[in-house]
Amino acid sequence: MQDYYAARAAEYDAIYAKPERQADLRQMEAWLPGMLAGRHVLEVACGTGYWTQFYAAATAGVVALDGAVETLRIAAHRLPDAPVRWLQGDAYALPVADRVFDGAFAGFWWSHIPLDRIDGFLQGLHRTLKPGAQVVFIDNLFVPGSSTPIAEHDSDGNTWQLRRLADGTTHRVLKNFPSRDALLAAVQPHARISAYRAWAHFWALSYSLRG
Repeated sequence: MQDYYAARAAEYDAIYAKPERQADLRQMEAWLPGMLAGRHVLEVACGTGYWTQFYAAATAGVVALDGAVETLRIAAHRLPDAPVRWLQGDAYALPVADRVFDGAFAGFWWSHIPLDRIDGFLQGLHRTLKPGAQVVFIDNLFVPGSSTPIAEHDSDGNTWQLRRLADGTTHRVLKNFPSRDALLAAVQPHARISAYRAWAHFWALSYSLRG
């Protein structure tokens, strides 16, 4: 996965140019800052900082982490004056102190977590957060004709896509499309209050962390 996104860095944001998704994106860009306003936020899998640019100014500060240095360079160039510290690291072994943040965000990361690692990832993320922290995930719904087709289902229930990059290489990429009920069930043991929202092409899951 990390190798794929490193190779994709230069064309990473092209996915946001799809015409049928523009109305959703404008609504999401306007909605997100209010969800994290005033908080010290950890962003996981920040990529090129596409989503960071919309909410960072509303926060008390952001630490934005990604596994690929190639995408982090683009993010730092995009937001040279934002209150953001860019950090290379592993989403499954977060290189930050415990109980530092009162907010967390991940855009288009949940769908890349293998089903059997979701709870472990959440436990690791939650160790970095204070009780009552606000957590926000956004990701894709599967929409025929807009989404890349599913190429494979594995024995664990994960789904995979074949993605072709501009350099002609093809990559097998894990991409799950969880239901509303599956998302809410995954965070229920950890969440004091949780909410799900959907647009035509995307979903959002938000919750406050139990004390």
